[in-house]
Amino acid sequence: MNFPEELKYSKDHEWIRVEGDTATVGVTDFAQSELGDVVFVEIETVGETLNAEDTFGTVEAVKTVSDLFMPVGGEILEVNSGLEDAPESVNADPYGAGWMIKIRMSDPSELDNLMSAADYAAMVAH
Repeated sequence: MNFPEELKYSKDHEWIRVEGDTATVGVTDFAQSELGDVVFVEIETVGETLNAEDTFGTVEAVKTVSDLFMPVGGEILEVNSGLEDAPESVNADPYGAGWMIKIRMSDPSELDNLMSAADYAAMVAH
């Protein structure tokens, strides 16, 4: 399993990469492996401002549909349009081409509630 050190992680298996006051969000390598082959990603929340732990969309895999949760609160600025034609990029490259949304964080201090790569790795090892 790959958990990049520069990212923060939620208990709901989302990762967040912070760049200034905006951040990119996706699902972790662990999450995509548990889901199996991703066949569809539905995110219809662009322009909405959501709180931490609110649902921002769903991901559909061959065997299940799972909600996607905001790791921190913020306004959804952009959805990865590449997922429409290539949802399998969530499996192939969860931290790169498989990113899901870009947000403007409402309160960057909420990042303090998230896990480091080491803490997340320890959580999923159990």
